[in-house]
Amino acid sequence: AVVSTQSTGDKMENEDLLRWAFPEDVWFHVDKLSSAHVYLRLNKGESVSEIPRELVEQCCQLVKANSIQGCKMAAVDIVYTPFPNLKKTGDMVAGQVGFHKNKKVIKVNIEKNNEIWKKLEKTREEREVDLPLGWVL
Repeated sequence: AVVSTQSTGDKMENEDLLRWAFPEDVWFHVDKLSSAHVYLRLNKGESVSEIPRELVEQCCQLVKANSIQGCKMAAVDIVYTPFPNLKKTGDMVAGQVGFHKNKKVIKVNIEKNNEIWKKLEKTREEREVDLPLGWVL
């Protein structure tokens, strides 16, 4: 069962989520294009292979719709991987990440699906994030 999804609006928000993500998070992004980062939080003990295909599709549609270039394309490649596989080095720009192991990265091609997107928009909820004490945006 999934606890929540979170998405970012810009590269600085991407950095914030990279800093505060959980080991149970799965990270989604449009491959080779600028896009929001979508995090899917699994329950402890669940693995990427257990995510229902329908939920993967929904996360991919969220990422695609929140990519300035990707939202205009008929189809895009989306990559997703467990959060602990993300690698951030000092020479990377804000919002940029790499991977520790490429074999843990899953790539899917997603076509625009307005039906899924409309359903997701109807359930959209925005919440304030309770950041650790002393941490400021």
